[in-house]
Amino acid sequence: MALKLRVGQPAQKRQWSALVVCVVAVVATGALGAFASIEAKGFYEMLVKPSWAPPPGVFSPVWTTLYFMIALSGWLAWRARAPASDTRFALWLYFGQLALNALWSWLFFRWHQGALAVIEVCVLWFAILLTLTQFWRLRWLAGALLVPYLAWVSFATALTAAVWRLNPGLL
Repeated sequence: MALKLRVGQPAQKRQWSALVVCVVAVVATGALGAFASIEAKGFYEMLVKPSWAPPPGVFSPVWTTLYFMIALSGWLAWRARAPASDTRFALWLYFGQLALNALWSWLFFRWHQGALAVIEVCVLWFAILLTLTQFWRLRWLAGALLVPYLAWVSFATALTAAVWRLNPGLL
């Protein structure tokens, strides 16, 4: 029996390929960030932090949860029934913000470039907002899954700026 596809509905194989691409992209982002952060624990402990900074053990479970949601969000957006040009633009934003996500760890933890990390995390925040907005237009759930990510990066932006300001000799 021949498989009949609805207009705009990707083939089954393409759907699973899209999921694999999104998962691999998110895992690569996390791995690149983790590689840059190999010595982050010791460096983070040396830094003067604001009283509202979370302990180091909070970051891993939060990012694991967020990365799962980010991958799922990308997959849902990819599968959305929308004009190809809209989907393509949204996915360029998606992969761009993932690259920015990985870059932050290098700037802050590996290269100790506090000012650049503050600027970069602001750009990341804006890129996530754009991605969330475009995803919401494609499929509301894809955008909604990025809301906690935007909230966490909002917090991370304030924390990055505060830590940079409190550690002029180290960052």
